Amino acid sequence: MRRNAGVAGLMVAIFMSVLMWPAIAAESGKKKSHGAEEIRKDIADHRAMAEAHLNAAKCLESGKSEKECQAQLAKDCKGLAIGKYCGMKHRH
Repeated sequence: MRRNAGVAGLMVAIFMSVLMWPAIAAESGKKKSHGAEEIRKDIADHRAMAEAHLNAAKCLESGKSEKECQAQLAKDCKGLAIGKYCGMKHRH
């Protein structure tokens, strides 16, 4: 159960950092490195990725196998992130 609690905590931290992205984007908007539309798309992608990771944490908490939860994560993240784990390396 402790591992699942750690995963859930990590997912909450990721989700909270995604919520802070608009403020960070507004500050960095002064540099004009990205257009407003690109920033909005990045924000949407980060939120979708955070939701996929949160769902993966909930899947593990529900007692489903890691293989099953990883398969769903891969499906939810298709086109959003690079790599097998939706942009996140795992220790296990």
